Amino acid sequence: MRPILLKGHERSITVVKFNFDGDLLFTASKDHTPSVWRSENGERLGTFNGHKGTIWDLDVCRFSKRVVTASADASAKLWDCETGECLKTFVHHGPVRGAAWADGSNMFATISDPFVEHNAQISVYDVPENDDPSTYADTPRLEIDLPKNANGKRVNATNIVWLNLNEALFVTFDNGAIRLYDPVTGEELDEFFPHEKKINRVSFNLDKTLFITSSADFTAKLYDVVDFRHLKTYKTDRPVNDAVISETKDHILLGGGQEAMSVTTTSGKVGKFETRFFHLVYEEEFGTVKGHFGPINALAINPNGRCYASGAEDGYIRLHYFDKSYLDMKDPVPEELEEGEEDFDEEKEIEEDDEESD
Repeated sequence: MRPILLKGHERSITVVKFNFDGDLLFTASKDHTPSVWRSENGERLGTFNGHKGTIWDLDVCRFSKRVVTASADASAKLWDCETGECLKTFVHHGPVRGAAWADGSNMFATISDPFVEHNAQISVYDVPENDDPSTYADTPRLEIDLPKNANGKRVNATNIVWLNLNEALFVTFDNGAIRLYDPVTGEELDEFFPHEKKINRVSFNLDKTLFITSSADFTAKLYDVVDFRHLKTYKTDRPVNDAVISETKDHILLGGGQEAMSVTTTSGKVGKFETRFFHLVYEEEFGTVKGHFGPINALAINPNGRCYASGAEDGYIRLHYFDKSYLDMKDPVPEELEEGEEDFDEEKEIEEDDEESD
C-alpha cells in the first residue's frame, strides 16, 4: 500500500476530512491555512487564506458548496468552497475548538473555550444558503453557556456534532463526558461518561447510527446512537487521538501515539506512530500501517472505503489507497462455538424434524 504524501502544511496537522462524495479532502493544521485536495491523486486545489491562528476544526456542507472553519484566533469563518472566498467572519469570545454543519446546511454550530471572564460556549448560527452572506447576523441565534462545574473547575468542549434531523447537539468534553443539548432552547437533555479522561475526537459513520470516541485513557469506544448503548471497546497502549469507522467493512482505524512533547526523546518505532486496524465486532487488532514521524492527530476514511488519510504531528498527510488484497479480504468467522453460544443450524434441523414427525 503506497501512500500519496501531501506536503502543503508547515506545522502539525489538526484535522483531515473527506466531503460527502469522497472526491475532495479538506485538511487543516497549526499554520493558519486550511487546504483542499483532490483525493484521487493528491493534487492541491487551493487554500482558504484569512485566519491568524491555529485551525482546530473544519466542516464542509453536504454538497461541498461552503466550508466553515474554527480557529484559535477566536473566530469562525464561512468560505465559498469553489472560489476560496471568505463569505463571513463570526467573532467569538475565546478560541473556537469545533464547528459542524446541521442537516440541510442552513445553520452551523461552534464550540469555544473560556477566555478571561467569558465562559466556554456553544453557539448556533443561521446561514441560509440562498440568502446574501452580508445579511447574516453577527451574533448567534442561540448561545449555551458552559459554566464551571460544582467543584469550580472549568470543563471545556472538545467536539460538536448534529444528530440526525437536527434533533440534538452532541458535545464531547475534556472530562470524559458527552452531553446532548436541545438546538432550539439550549436545554441540556442528557449527560453520560464513556471515558475517565479527555475525549480527543468523536467520529460517526455516514448514516449516523454508530459513533466511536477516542480518548486519552488509551481506549476507543463504539456506541449506538439511538439509545447510547456501549457496544465495543478497543484497547491500546497509548493515547488515542482519532478513530474512524469503515463504511464498507466491519473495521475500525485508530491513530495516536505518545504525547507530542515527549516525541523527540524516542525513535519512531518506540513512539508507535502507526495507524492500527481493529475488527469492529471481535475487537482484535489485525494490522498496522507505519510511516509517520509523530503522533497521528487526525484520521479520515473515504465514504467509498477505498482509501484513508492520516495527518500527524510531523506536518504530513498520508493518503493511502488500499490494496486489492485488502478490498477483497473476507472477515474471519469463528468456527468453534464459545461457551453459551448456540448453533442456529442445529436448532433449525431439530425444528424441521419435529415438523416432519407431526
